[in-house]
Amino acid sequence: PKTPSPSKVTYSDRFIPCRTSSRLHNFALADRPSPGSGSRDDGSAYSRLLRAELFGGDASPGGDRQDSPGSNNLFRFKTDRSSAPSSPFAEKLDCAGGAGSPTPKKAPRKVPKTPHKVLDAPSLQDDFYLNLVDWSSQNMLAVGLGTCVYLWSASSSKVTKLCDLGPRDSVCAVHWTREGSYLAVGTSLGDVQIWDSSRCKRIRNMGGHQTRAGVLAWNSTILSSGSRDKNILQHDIRVPTDYISKFSGHRSEVCGLKWSHDDRELASGGNDNQLLVWNQRSQQPVLRLTEHTAAVKAITWSPHQHSLVASGGGTADRCIKFWNTANGNMLNSIDTGSQASSI
Repeated sequence: PKTPSPSKVTYSDRFIPCRTSSRLHNFALADRPSPGSGSRDDGSAYSRLLRAELFGGDASPGGDRQDSPGSNNLFRFKTDRSSAPSSPFAEKLDCAGGAGSPTPKKAPRKVPKTPHKVLDAPSLQDDFYLNLVDWSSQNMLAVGLGTCVYLWSASSSKVTKLCDLGPRDSVCAVHWTREGSYLAVGTSLGDVQIWDSSRCKRIRNMGGHQTRAGVLAWNSTILSSGSRDKNILQHDIRVPTDYISKFSGHRSEVCGLKWSHDDRELASGGNDNQLLVWNQRSQQPVLRLTEHTAAVKAITWSPHQHSLVASGGGTADRCIKFWNTANGNMLNSIDTGSQASSI
């Protein structure tokens, strides 16, 4: 004979306790008859308020009555939030970031309208294409003034004269290494010098440009320099030669240079209104972006998103454009109302 199969047990999706067997009186939540209209317990007001918060203002914890649609009962499976909350604590819960409450708005960042410090800068050249100011990671500011380079320490406000190029030369660009120990200086004669800021000593002088070197960019031990001669030179400070490679793609002065944060791509901007993207393995640009209508000097790479670069144009352009270097598409363009000299 066949063995009868055991009866199938069906489980529900949640456990619903029987409120009639709950010991709510231990928590002073059950309804109790008032001994008299004139006498009340000191905690009766608190008990009524707590009971209203847990079971809703129109529900009794011991009864079997169903909650009304507008009830604020915490033990209901679903709560109708379309109506305004009647709880006196609703506003406090929303401010504290309760469940379902929107994220509070972040206060806008306050940008100072007055300078924190004003430094005298005599003989500072008024030339859009030069890059004469640069901060170091050690909180040191380098400024090129005429034939000299000065260092200003933001921590001590001490000013140090780093070098003087002499009467026949002048400073056209300054750029710190990422560690902030060495400073590269581009000159009007086309030389690129490297200075030790702690000892105020020149440790390297590299030629190769025919005229002024107005922009510099570091990539680990590789220093890139852009010049009015339309060329970009790659200087390796580990080898004795002046430069190891030359990038030729611009039809006018190179005034913007920036390596990506992973050191794989170099973006260059020129007075020919072009933004070019290079890599270390090619002598020709992998991208040629020509949507700007003025010189491209301001360039920066996103530190958070790969292959995202922004470039700013001069007076006739006034726009900051965002590019995806993986496919060459322009993602956005913002009219700033003025020339972009740095971003």
